[in-house]
Amino acid sequence: MRLSVNTSSPWLTIERGSAPLIISLPHTGIDLPAPFDAGLCSHWLARKDADWHIETLYAFAKAMGATLVHTAISRTVIDVNRDPSGQSLYPGQATTELCPTTSFDGEPLYQEGFAPDAASIALRRQLYFDPYHAALQEEIRRLRAVHPTVVLYDCHSIRSVIPRLFEGVLPHLNLGTNSGASCAPELAQAVMQCAAQSPFTHVMNGRFKGGYITRHFGVPTEGVHALQMEMACRTYLDEPLGPVDAQTWPPPYDATYAHPSVQLVERVLGLCLDFAAAPERLRS
Repeated sequence: MRLSVNTSSPWLTIERGSAPLIISLPHTGIDLPAPFDAGLCSHWLARKDADWHIETLYAFAKAMGATLVHTAISRTVIDVNRDPSGQSLYPGQATTELCPTTSFDGEPLYQEGFAPDAASIALRRQLYFDPYHAALQEEIRRLRAVHPTVVLYDCHSIRSVIPRLFEGVLPHLNLGTNSGASCAPELAQAVMQCAAQSPFTHVMNGRFKGGYITRHFGVPTEGVHALQMEMACRTYLDEPLGPVDAQTWPPPYDATYAHPSVQLVERVLGLCLDFAAAPERLRS
C-alpha cells in the first residue's frame, strides 16, 4: 500500500511507500534558482552532468511500494552526494566538489570571479543539502520503525566516455557498496549475479564505489543497507559516445530503447525487497 505523496517544498519531493526500500534521486535535478545562477557560463553547461531521465527510468518503483526522494536542484548549485566537509570521495582521482566549479570534462562552470565563496556554499548547504539528507534520515527512521531491514538504493547515471574521469568506455552497470562496507555482501552479490544474467557489462566497486549518500547512510549493523547504481548512459539512452554539445545532449528518453534496462532494474529492486523481507534467504 502506498501513502500519500508529500511534496515538502517546490524542489524536494518525497513519495512515501510502505515497503522497506528507499530510492534516492540526488542528481536528476536541473533547476538553477536565483541567485545561484549568477555568473554561470551557460545554463546548458551547468546542467550537462545531470543524471538525465533517471527519474523516468525508475518511476515504476512507486508501484513496488518504494519511497522516492528527489531533488529538483541541479548538482551545479550543490551536490547532495558529496562530503560536506570537502573531503574527496576518490583521493588522487579527478572528481567534482560540493559546489562544482568545473564540469566532468573540466570545463569552467562560472565566469571569472563568480565561483561560489564560503558564504554562498554555506547558504546552499542550509537550503538544499541539509534538507535532502534530513529527508533521507527521516524516511529511514520511519521505515525502520516497522521493518528490521531497509535498503537505500541510490540511483545515478553518467556518460559512457569521459576521459578526465576514467579510461575507455565505462561498463554499463557500476555497483558501489563502499568496498563492501555499506551493505551485506549477500545482497551485493545477488545484484551482481542479476547483472551477469543481463546483456550489460558490469562491475562492483570499480571506478565508482558509492558517493556520500551510500557511505553515510549504509550501516548494515543498524539494519540499513545502501547501494549506489551508476549506469552508463548508453545502458538506457541512445547516447552519442564522446564529446557532446547543446545539439546532441541530452538525448530524449525512448521507452523502447530503455526497456531492457527497466526490466533489469525491476529485478534488482525485487532482490532488494526480498533481502529486506528475509535477509537469510540470500545466505542459504
